[in-house]
Amino acid sequence: MSKDLGITPRGENYAEWYNDLVKRADLAENSVVRGCMVIKPHGFALWELMRDALDGMFKASGHVNACFPLLIPKSFFEREAEHVEGFAKECAIVTHHRLTADGQGGLIPDPEAMLEEPYVIRPTSETIIWHSYKNWIQSYRDLPILINQWANVMRWELRPRLFLRTAEFFWQEGHTAHATYEEAEEEALLILGIYRRFCEEWMCVPVVAGIKSEGEKFAGADHTYTIETMTQDLRAIQAGTSHHLGQNFAKAFDVKYQSAEGKEEFVWATSWGVSTRLIGTLIMAHSDDKGLVCPPRIAPVQVAIIPIARADDRERVFAAADQLAEALRSSSWSGLPLRVKVDKSDKSPGFKFNEWELKGSCLRIELGPRDLDANQAVIARRDSSEKSTVALDQVVAQVLASLDSLQNSLFDRATVLLESNTKRVDNWEDFKAAFGGEGGGGFVVAHWDGTAETEARINEETRATIRCIPIVPLDPADAEPGQCVLTGRPSKQRVVFAKAY
Repeated sequence: MSKDLGITPRGENYAEWYNDLVKRADLAENSVVRGCMVIKPHGFALWELMRDALDGMFKASGHVNACFPLLIPKSFFEREAEHVEGFAKECAIVTHHRLTADGQGGLIPDPEAMLEEPYVIRPTSETIIWHSYKNWIQSYRDLPILINQWANVMRWELRPRLFLRTAEFFWQEGHTAHATYEEAEEEALLILGIYRRFCEEWMCVPVVAGIKSEGEKFAGADHTYTIETMTQDLRAIQAGTSHHLGQNFAKAFDVKYQSAEGKEEFVWATSWGVSTRLIGTLIMAHSDDKGLVCPPRIAPVQVAIIPIARADDRERVFAAADQLAEALRSSSWSGLPLRVKVDKSDKSPGFKFNEWELKGSCLRIELGPRDLDANQAVIARRDSSEKSTVALDQVVAQVLASLDSLQNSLFDRATVLLESNTKRVDNWEDFKAAFGGEGGGGFVVAHWDGTAETEARINEETRATIRCIPIVPLDPADAEPGQCVLTGRPSKQRVVFAKAY
């Protein structure tokens, strides 16, 4: 079936299945610009729904939006040593502000237009933002600053993949300034909670929340919090990060405030972000060989109505489909009007069924002349393909109930996948076996001695990384001390290992 749709079966080749699905579901395509993508209208509608939901949650917690420059002076990156080391290999540089003819019909950078200082196309905005914060902050009365930016960034990926890793992508990046360590810590955890809520309540993706190891934390952070989830090929994917930056950037940019006691102090900072990578996470968490499976809260089309009629009945059936669509749009689900599409194209009913399954419409309503004569419609669910015949005056109520059921079902199904593929391992042979072969291996919860050397050896031998040190142990016994799975040295608690995207 999936091959007929132009999608490689998931069980045959997961990577090809993913790439085929992104393109066939009309979400995105590769750009002529190396490593970049074109996000198509259906894919961008999905991103807009994600963006709007998160934006509302940020604003409800006291944050405001602002916009900072795309170009960042190279010297700004050089002020924070760990930060520049972490991003140096991914930076694209602007060195000239004008082109000139080369005398052979082409263009070259004008030697007379070389910039006095090169600009980095932002891979992240800490440095340019903290330059502004220096001018904005003088007193404790100026704090906290709680700013978010919706932007595009560029990181020169060596192995690009649509949505998961592209040279240019959309994201949000929050940057906050605080008077104390404790306030910054509270902020970092607040945002982690927002990310977790969004993933679980909107995307139906269960996550494990924790702190990154020193080797995996954000470059320039004091420590990094993360939420990690599991894809259907049993690999981990990082769904969001929240960084406590300590005073690193404040010291790099000399950002101080005068306390209520009149003492001059460096401010404390956080940064945090999620990106269009969430679309890739969504696909790999829920979708199947028929195409995109999308939770109702963020589905671009929640209900696709397919009028089925020959020429003689078309006017009557189309009118009934429009009337039903208006009735649905006049109702609300999850606090918002329903997103409904009536497909009046000349394509065959079977083609339309497949197309809306590909695009992840949550429900499909089939409506033909016989249905109208019987005062009924047929509703099909995307997640289970289950069909039910419903009286026309009950369609709205049935649709709302089905969306509730579908949202809950997707989360429950993903939770079962995560929990049934999380295992505890206590010796090195079992650990290696868990990550053997081509499979992702799921989540392996094991003891680690806390050293970077052991972390690197484990990765070198198994390709598994420490995804997080859970904030709340997955099992109470995980918090008990033990012996490192590789070295046998003392370990404070178990951590989560996995192969990751």
